[in-house]
Amino acid sequence: MSAPDLVTPIAASTEQWVNAAGAIVIALVVAFLLDRALSRRGMQLAEAVTRGELSPETDTRLRFIRRLVYAVIIALGVAVALSNFGSISRLAGSLLASGAIAAAVLGFAARQTLANFVAGIMLAITQPLRVGDWVFVEDQYGVVDDIRLTYTFLRTPGGQQVVIPNEKPASGILRNDTLGDGVVGLDVGIWLPASADAGRAVVVLTEATGQSVTVAEVTVEGVRLAVGGERCPPPERAAREAALRLQCLGRLREAGLLASPE
Repeated sequence: MSAPDLVTPIAASTEQWVNAAGAIVIALVVAFLLDRALSRRGMQLAEAVTRGELSPETDTRLRFIRRLVYAVIIALGVAVALSNFGSISRLAGSLLASGAIAAAVLGFAARQTLANFVAGIMLAITQPLRVGDWVFVEDQYGVVDDIRLTYTFLRTPGGQQVVIPNEKPASGILRNDTLGDGVVGLDVGIWLPASADAGRAVVVLTEATGQSVTVAEVTVEGVRLAVGGERCPPPERAAREAALRLQCLGRLREAGLLASPE
């Protein structure tokens, strides 16, 4: 093969890579600019309507829309980049020719991701939880830091980040302490030995706390008392419940209903 015959394929290959890189760079730039524009638009709306702060509903929807637009633009850029390569285009054509099989394989492989993505859309529309809300998702409690395309980020009172698939809050039982009047009542469980006098314990704790105390559960291992408390904002709940729990345990020990720690 002569030198001119080698130069043509090399030049064509270089052009393909340059076009592909250009398509991805353009997609990144467009996605970044649109994301910034949507963010600025949100702040302008906040300043004009809500005195500088986005409502939780608007903030949640705006974040989701920004990320959805960003992902779509990047996906289009990658598709344009790959279309510059003839071998990949031929492969895509052969896959499209057997579209039913390809769709079945891709759908099975990405079923969980697609389910979380659809759940993310439903969360953005129906908003059972919003950015800034204090929620229980299964056994996790915390404030919603972010709702992304497929995952919800929860920050616990201890500062830990919990990443939850969107399908969990969308299809499971969710408790939102921020909805309504924005305050929650305290609910502390205190366990007594089975041999302890539960009736006396109820009287002692009622007098000590001034709150409602009830027998919530009786098992062979012991008795669980439910102690209520004054209503407070959700961010204060963990600390207030911990203080109430310590108060109850201390009073029960003083009354001889619980053994003192050695």
